[in-house]
Amino acid sequence: MANLLEQLSSMTTVVADTGDLEAIKQFTPRDATTNPSLILAAAQMPKYQALIDAALKSSRKRMGDLAAVEEVVEEALDEICVIFGSEILKIVPGRVSTEVDARLSFDTDATIVKAKKLIELYQELGVRSDRVLIKIASTWEGIKAAEVLEKEGIHCNLTLLFGFGQAVACAEAGVTLISPFVGRILDWYKADTGRDSYPGAEDPGVISVTRIFNYFKKHGYKTEVMGASFRNIDEIIELAGCDLLTISPKLLDQLRNADEALLRKLDAQEPTCSEAQVHIGKKEFDLMMSSDRMASEKLGEGIRGFSKAIEALEAQLAHRLAVVEGGAAFSHVAQEIFMLNDLDGDGCITREEWLGSDAVFDALDLDHDGRLLHDDVKRGLGAALAFSKA
Repeated sequence: MANLLEQLSSMTTVVADTGDLEAIKQFTPRDATTNPSLILAAAQMPKYQALIDAALKSSRKRMGDLAAVEEVVEEALDEICVIFGSEILKIVPGRVSTEVDARLSFDTDATIVKAKKLIELYQELGVRSDRVLIKIASTWEGIKAAEVLEKEGIHCNLTLLFGFGQAVACAEAGVTLISPFVGRILDWYKADTGRDSYPGAEDPGVISVTRIFNYFKKHGYKTEVMGASFRNIDEIIELAGCDLLTISPKLLDQLRNADEALLRKLDAQEPTCSEAQVHIGKKEFDLMMSSDRMASEKLGEGIRGFSKAIEALEAQLAHRLAVVEGGAAFSHVAQEIFMLNDLDGDGCITREEWLGSDAVFDALDLDHDGRLLHDDVKRGLGAALAFSKA
């Protein structure tokens, strides 16, 4: 019998949720997705240091010798995201998703400018625009930016999607793909209800994605649905048949080592949906978001988390630029990362507190106990980012 990963790949496009090129080679997905927090994790690995240094040197040359460190780092951040993306595209046959700075999530015009710049950088490396998805947060402003970009032939992946209103607005804007966050929805409901777990079919994140998928298929929307942010393989099993699923290396490995039979749960040809079609403008969008406490809270939390990951990556790049150019190194980045995520100040970071990518949490949680201590963060981010517990 084929393993679960092989069976899943026969009915759903599997996407690797990682910036680690070796992990992508290992699991051979069709597509891949990355973001600054994943690149932050990959950038700690010595094998990728040459890519980082090349981007920093290129950015310094592009910006000039007199440019401030902040300007060089801002330029380098875009180049690094594109460099990692282009390296990924040498491995996968499909597309790579590259994220717009989350700090632009409420600025339509700035999001459009940044997206076009990323596409131009890809084109400079010989990458066709149809192999790139621009990841944008599913705010109203982000959705409107994606609508403009799609009309200009730039395809978008709308991320940080938690509510039905967000999904419908994306579909009506004609975006290529949405990424509803299954595991983060589950996290919210567990915290809100006090329940320790939900069976796969009752998982609130699974229910949300199932509803969105069937609604899209019934009403003929072309927008693809890519479930994301999984906590366990039961969630994945319940969404077999979804257009795409983006999965961390840890869960890909579990799927590859499981041999049970996999049943298709979602079928685009036979959607189970009785909902009438609705149309959403800004007024309706705002009303639906304000009435959905989970979606509103998780969207805001996600934007803050992705923004902090970018700030951490910028700090690391500034440190590395100083090393490359012979200056002094920073020493407190990992401490800042820990302080930003340890929300209750108890000296450890749980998965529910973690504001960055699930894949980064998994990479740091080497003992798989679901908690990050100071030593876990220090070890994971490497000696260059070591900090004192004092």
